[in-house]
Amino acid sequence: MRNRILILDDEPAIARVLQPVLEATGSTVLTAANAQAGLHVARTAAINVVLLDLGLPDADGKELISTLRSFGDMAIIVISARHQGSEKVAALDAGADDYVDKPFDIAELMARIRVAQRRASSHGREREQITVGELSVHFGRREVRLMGDEVKLSPKEFDLLRTLLEHAGQVVTHRRLLLAGWGDPAADPQYLRSYIALLRQKLEEDAAEPRILLTEPGVGYRLAG
Repeated sequence: MRNRILILDDEPAIARVLQPVLEATGSTVLTAANAQAGLHVARTAAINVVLLDLGLPDADGKELISTLRSFGDMAIIVISARHQGSEKVAALDAGADDYVDKPFDIAELMARIRVAQRRASSHGREREQITVGELSVHFGRREVRLMGDEVKLSPKEFDLLRTLLEHAGQVVTHRRLLLAGWGDPAADPQYLRSYIALLRQKLEEDAAEPRILLTEPGVGYRLAG
């Protein structure tokens, strides 16, 4: 079945640029320039991926995310000119899979789409083991291996790593990680920074220049997918 991608953006230039690129991958592309039309398409057309602008003429894009989620296991990627960390956090906490700044690099956006699609297609299926690059985690045994060598993690470190792995390649907000590690999204973010530093010491060749566990300034962290 062909992927069906909805571009929900009121800038005609975005659709003109993206539509031929996406169709070249075998996807069916639909477009909408406002929230009302976009929700109709998403509800009726079995959409797999939504590329969602926040600055729609009839609604704030963040307000649509939960409604879009109710239509099925689609991937939602925000593409927006709002670069403030608070906007990114709000969209991701509302349920977006990823956030890409305008102007964007098309190759990077295509990579983000592929990552989001993989996650959406596996949604609801519990996996006993996840492997990302040279990092492999067996959840049942709480076993972590890097390049085949076992890495000993504390329970808290493991819980944080599991959350990052489940969203590999996508940014995970500070609030979501605090909830996973401490059960409280309002916990002191210094706790999170301390444990991320510990994880980097165990997973990175050079913790000062991380290549696996990346920082998204003002927003959260991303495990390289």
